[in-house]
Amino acid sequence: MAAESGLKLDREFDAVVVGAGPNGLVAAATLGIAGWRVLLVEAGPEVGGGTRSEPLTLPGFVHDVCSAIHPLGAASPAMRSLPLAEHGLEWIHPDMPLAHPLDGGRLARLERGVDATAAGLGADGRAYRRLVRPFVDSGTALIDGLMSPLDLPPRHPLLLARYGAVGVLPATFVARRFHTDEAAALFSGLAAHSILSLRAPVTTGFGLFLGVLAHSVGWPMAKGGSAAIADALAAIVRANGGAIVCDHRVTSLRDLPPARATLLDLTPRQVLGIDDGRLPARYRRTLERFRYGPGVFKIDWALDGPVPWTNPAAARAATVHLGGTGAEIAASEGDVQRGRIPDRPFTLFVQPSSFDPTRAPAGKHTGWAYCHVPHGSTADMTDAIERQVERFAPGFRDQVLARHTMGPAEMEAHNANYVGGDINGGKSDLRQFFARPRLSLHPWATPTRGLYLCSSSTPPGGGVHGMCGWNAAKLVLRREG
Repeated sequence: MAAESGLKLDREFDAVVVGAGPNGLVAAATLGIAGWRVLLVEAGPEVGGGTRSEPLTLPGFVHDVCSAIHPLGAASPAMRSLPLAEHGLEWIHPDMPLAHPLDGGRLARLERGVDATAAGLGADGRAYRRLVRPFVDSGTALIDGLMSPLDLPPRHPLLLARYGAVGVLPATFVARRFHTDEAAALFSGLAAHSILSLRAPVTTGFGLFLGVLAHSVGWPMAKGGSAAIADALAAIVRANGGAIVCDHRVTSLRDLPPARATLLDLTPRQVLGIDDGRLPARYRRTLERFRYGPGVFKIDWALDGPVPWTNPAAARAATVHLGGTGAEIAASEGDVQRGRIPDRPFTLFVQPSSFDPTRAPAGKHTGWAYCHVPHGSTADMTDAIERQVERFAPGFRDQVLARHTMGPAEMEAHNANYVGGDINGGKSDLRQFFARPRLSLHPWATPTRGLYLCSSSTPPGGGVHGMCGWNAAKLVLRREG
């Protein structure tokens, strides 16, 4: 997808962005729309980072290499501000955002409507309404506040305070408020997206926010694959005069052309690796102390038919959480945090071809799944993940035509920002929720004039939302414009 090859370009640039993941792309697009001449440099053969799609198994099967479902992309103020639809991005919404099977054919359902979800939770319906309704009714106020956490003063301080009072709690504490397996499992699975122990502070905030997003904007996928997001962003960069260079790994800041601002869509480890002496020693020590979280083990399948769920209603959801009860999920995530391999890993499963027929040949299907593993783990989780699928969909393995696996090392080889398989750009616990990568009102700025960070190692953290790039670009425009 490179517009040029090499960095010997007969042009001058106002800004250079290193790294063409979603954040780097959004930063480049935002600056380009503001009239800046932008160069975007990517080490890989194409743009996208965590939003690439490839035929990983068999011809005709399209697999999302990393991210697959995008509630944050649909909700993000950054993405909403850009003309993505004009450049080919189309969101596909499944019948319901999430299904969570339990043994015995039971199924917890996260529907688009709060009342519809509550109706399926029986005795816990009222408690669920009380938990999520105030935040869903706020419209985009909560979403915008949480995705721009350092906008001060906040526009809706009382709403954010109410969310914070609950969100700071451990997910296990809130899950104990529910009396049914369905409600506790549903909430625990949402909170497990934090990739933290569910006994850790702020895990309730992760689960609550994802539930609110399901009711507010849905959990959509990109038609044709997640690469469509990157392609649309790249098209916006080019439409505004930006140049994109792929297959060029930056090894030192001194190799970049001069510009008013340089933005790095890199995690602290990569930033330290290309620093040419510009960063002060104290700031370098801060980056060296930055902590990475657990990794992931991922499988993509080419399937001969749809997934044979014990409860057929699971087919209504693109995303299916496979982890059993809330207690099982908490145990699995606790094992990962302690450096242990869980026997029954909490598994996030996606069945995109059930809603997007462009993903597989006629009559065939694709499957996508991952589980959390200790940082840098070399364990092969194929059998453990497939046992979890078979637990709720007996006969699944009979449908497998081909599979493709990626452990932490393969994830990092695909994207250097996934250090040790950490897809969030750093651990998102309470400390690094605020100090990411340092405690500052402007964490995107380094102490070096004109040098900025725009990766998921800055607020608001991991996910395909582009907000890290958007926040950095807005700061650049204020300071360097």
